[in-house]
Amino acid sequence: EMELAESGGGLVQAGGSLTLSCTASGFTFDSAAIAWFRQVPGKEHEGVSCISGTDGTTWYADSVKGRFTISNDNAKNTLFLQMNSLKPEDTASYSCAVGRDLPSEGCERVAYAKWGRGTQVTVSS
Repeated sequence: EMELAESGGGLVQAGGSLTLSCTASGFTFDSAAIAWFRQVPGKEHEGVSCISGTDGTTWYADSVKGRFTISNDNAKNTLFLQMNSLKPEDTASYSCAVGRDLPSEGCERVAYAKWGRGTQVTVSS
């Protein structure tokens, strides 16, 4: 069965750091686009960051630029999100997702079809 499993969430004080991981099982990332989204109750998923499996191009939401870093280890079939200088407004459930890459349009425009269940990140003020 194809699954994505996130880990690394938790409670952290404002200004702190966390690293999220997303491991795929039953399939490999290969040249797919892979992304992190976040969601708070009552709101839609918000794209946080993504990376193109074709050329490694990355994209970040304006709200996290300069603070978050996305990376992947294809040998371990794992996606990471290093989150620094966390703010209370970063509090959300963070999910990873996989989709067919669109290198000519950018990974932020991909229709992500496979999602993990999410890991909760809570940032206290």
